[in-house]
Amino acid sequence: MFSTALDKNRHDRKSFDCGVDVLNNYLRLIANQQSSKDNSRTFVIEDDENKKQIMGFYTLTMITVDLGSLSSGLQKKHKHNNSAALLARSAVDKRHANRGLGSWLLVDALKKLLTASESVGFPLVVVDAKDGVSAFYEKFGFVPFKDENNKLFISIADIRASLK
Repeated sequence: MFSTALDKNRHDRKSFDCGVDVLNNYLRLIANQQSSKDNSRTFVIEDDENKKQIMGFYTLTMITVDLGSLSSGLQKKHKHNNSAALLARSAVDKRHANRGLGSWLLVDALKKLLTASESVGFPLVVVDAKDGVSAFYEKFGFVPFKDENNKLFISIADIRASLK
């Protein structure tokens, strides 16, 4: 299994249904526009039997982070860099749920971001988890920000160590 960039001419975005209208509509209506404007990149997993069908997707972009919401150790370490990668969206089609694709998508996104960090330095990856999903990210080493339980981060150094 591998991910590929969303291609509006190849991928059937209309049939994707993760059960969350906001995510479905993002994939159907906004993801390609944001990519064409260089605001984000969306990657999909294609169904092996039907390459047009999207089994899951995630979107990556960059953000700035309020260093004051990090631990004092991280504030000191990154005091001159408040940039971070953002795993902005991630979803699995209901037809492919409970097959481990959410975990696969997350690891794939982290691998892409680790590779990107070798060319363009940024210390953190951030995710805004939907209610009830924070525990999923915590299993992978993400830590909640001090002031927001559903906003989590992991350092590039931790990703590098865990993927070796």
